[in-house]
Amino acid sequence: MKPKFYLTTPLYYVNDVPHIGHAYTTIAADVLARYKRTKGFEVFFLTGTDEHGQKVFRTAEKEGRNPHEFVDEIVVRFKNAWDKLNISYSDFIRTTDIDHTYVVQAVFEKLLAKGLIYKGEYQGLYCVHDEAYWSENQMPQDLEGRFLCPDCGRPVDLLKEDTYFFKLSAFQEKLLKYYKENPKFIQPSSRHNETVNFVKQGLRDLSITRTAFPWGIPVPSDLRHVVYVWFDALLNYISALDYPDGELFKKYWPADVHIMGKEIVRFHAVIWPAILMALEIDMPKKVFGHGWWTVDGKKMSKSVGNVVDPIALSEQYGVDAFRYFILREVPFGIDGDFSMQSFINRFNADLANDLGNLLSRSLTMIEKYFGGVVPEKPISEEDELSKELVSLIKATPQKVDESLNNLAFSDALENIWSLVITSNAYIEKQTPWALAKQNNTEQLAYVLNNLYEVLKVAAILVNPFMPDTAQNIWRQLNLPHDPAQNTDELLGIKIAGTIVKKGGSLFPRLAK
Repeated sequence: MKPKFYLTTPLYYVNDVPHIGHAYTTIAADVLARYKRTKGFEVFFLTGTDEHGQKVFRTAEKEGRNPHEFVDEIVVRFKNAWDKLNISYSDFIRTTDIDHTYVVQAVFEKLLAKGLIYKGEYQGLYCVHDEAYWSENQMPQDLEGRFLCPDCGRPVDLLKEDTYFFKLSAFQEKLLKYYKENPKFIQPSSRHNETVNFVKQGLRDLSITRTAFPWGIPVPSDLRHVVYVWFDALLNYISALDYPDGELFKKYWPADVHIMGKEIVRFHAVIWPAILMALEIDMPKKVFGHGWWTVDGKKMSKSVGNVVDPIALSEQYGVDAFRYFILREVPFGIDGDFSMQSFINRFNADLANDLGNLLSRSLTMIEKYFGGVVPEKPISEEDELSKELVSLIKATPQKVDESLNNLAFSDALENIWSLVITSNAYIEKQTPWALAKQNNTEQLAYVLNNLYEVLKVAAILVNPFMPDTAQNIWRQLNLPHDPAQNTDELLGIKIAGTIVKKGGSLFPRLAK
């Protein structure tokens, strides 16, 4: 039986079109999903959209639109974006889906019956943008004395309404105990520390219904109330698996990793585990909060006009180039800065010069010196340079595996590129053109066989990151099967005797 792997992105809020932050999370998840498939896992990769709440309702109202028609239009944009970015999700869930609605209502009524949800009145400061209540001691004030949301900096509203509360406070000590016993549950460690410190300050019961607007999932036993958007949205991770009795739930839960931006880790590392404890369901294995992107050192803003459009970039420079850059440029987990100059530099240095030239030069020499047929390795012992390269070829897949299991995407790419860069240096040191002039066919065969093997390994390992590029390399290598198939089997493919089919340039250089 194949091992299973269940990973998720958050549900993206449909108040805007997809931007670089959405793309970053989703591409990272896609790379992990693709890699796990090549390692023989049955993968369930979930993404989708969060469509309820006051913010959506107000935006639709301002435009004179029906909320459902409004969200339908934006959902199409997300699906189109993921198609263009080559995202291989298993399921796309919407919080307006009827199956999700049933699960949310069933969970609400179950926790109500257990006494973990109760009715009361709430008065507090509420940020419509973040759909969150805040206490005064959590919020800064502006010069006019208005309280500001600590997350987005916008003024908050004073709201008073009847509401149902989830007994979040009852789970404070249980959560702290769980964090202590499972120190790798929240990653990176900085997010773990932030969460622990937050919970230690004390948890208040969470208001989980609203009556001020109708756009949400109705509470079955009290139709004046709709379910709070975050309580609703978090349940998608089990509703998509047909909780509680569905075969998918039995097979895939608990989730192996929830991937998200750092701004929503608190919801996933505090509220979500508390809900699962209340339902007596297993915890997800990992919650990972990555960093934010700035642009040329500045926060992205529509008013400034510096919002990066991942689709426009991909259409102009290629999807794989964008996928590569966004995961190579900064370690996953810390903040990163985007600039067109850094993008162009990476494109030219890493993709055009390093990988593109290695493929072109190696296949050209195989065609020139061996009639396009990959030579057998001679029986005699290899030279020291070749031994070092062969050792690196064998070690790189394991290094990549370790990096990807830790969600260290940039480290994985760095290891692949270390092999590529070493191979380019190997060409300069071995001087195959000189070996050919000297009629040193035996050494030339060693060199070109090794270079072809490097290209085979590189194609297999870059496939999760750059699937189209991997296919292009594979076609030029003219190998059987597919670089997206089982990694271990592909690494064992014999190469001698293969007739190469050199094609065009992988990545033509960009003008600076």
